[in-house]
Amino acid sequence: MADAFLMALAPAEIDALSRARRAQQQVEKALRSSAERELERKRYTAALAERQFNRVDPDNRLVAGELERRWEAALSEVRAAEEALARQASAEPVMQMALGKTLNSKVVTLSGRLPQIWADDATTDAHRKALLRCLVGKVVLDRGEHDVALVRIVWRGGAVTELEVKMKVNSVAKLTRGEEMRVRLLDLAQAGMPDDEIAAVLTQEGHRSPNCAEKVLPITVQRIRLGAGIRITTQRNRWTHKATSLSAPQLAARLNIPVNWIYVQIRQKRLLIDRQPTGAYLFQNSPSVINAVRDLRNHTIRHLDLRIIQPQQEGYQHV
Repeated sequence: MADAFLMALAPAEIDALSRARRAQQQVEKALRSSAERELERKRYTAALAERQFNRVDPDNRLVAGELERRWEAALSEVRAAEEALARQASAEPVMQMALGKTLNSKVVTLSGRLPQIWADDATTDAHRKALLRCLVGKVVLDRGEHDVALVRIVWRGGAVTELEVKMKVNSVAKLTRGEEMRVRLLDLAQAGMPDDEIAAVLTQEGHRSPNCAEKVLPITVQRIRLGAGIRITTQRNRWTHKATSLSAPQLAARLNIPVNWIYVQIRQKRLLIDRQPTGAYLFQNSPSVINAVRDLRNHTIRHLDLRIIQPQQEGYQHV
């Protein structure tokens, strides 16, 4: 919901919406002008039929009856055209105040900062819900039987967005392509491929783990492989890494802090770091990274983004 909301308020989306509204207004104006011209034409036809009826000799009943019938038909068409024009006018949306260039630029600038405002710690859940209610009318969720939920967002104004959201499930059997992934996994395992390579192949083919929406974890491969009784004697240690990196337990030992504290910071997004394909978190073995994590531990900084630190780079970003 938050992603869809922020996307809808992106500067590019606002600009596109503005252009679409102008185009819609032009179309509505053209349709109304066409309907008004059609009404004028029918009124002229009705007036002509009336004059022809008034000029006919009353004694010529046959001609008078035909002209009267044409006049009534023309009047009926006039009433139908008037009703159609009235319906078109009532169906038009309420005219909104046109934004001036200055106000429009302020709206675009604010929308560009909205993701930052949304993620700020000072923004409470109540504030976020209030922002959503400004634009979202209602949300309909169809949980379904597998790992994909269908979300239907009805925006204020009547527009509808339909999304598919990947959900966490408790077993491979609950995945939409779970059986397909299991068969493919066992074929690769029987061929002697290590678990981490199998996980990478399955991820590339569009599969995922039950508790991870983005990829297949090596631990998932291992469980399915062992459940099928397949043993690989040449299996690599998935935690093996170069000396230039530190695992979370190694970093915790270096700083003399509980390793669980590191995982809590990662889970709560105060410590941002990319997860390795093996499922491990690896930290650069450099003074800048170690000092940055120490600062986070000592509350000198509130957030730490280690994803931007490159090898040999001594600085780090924090907020």
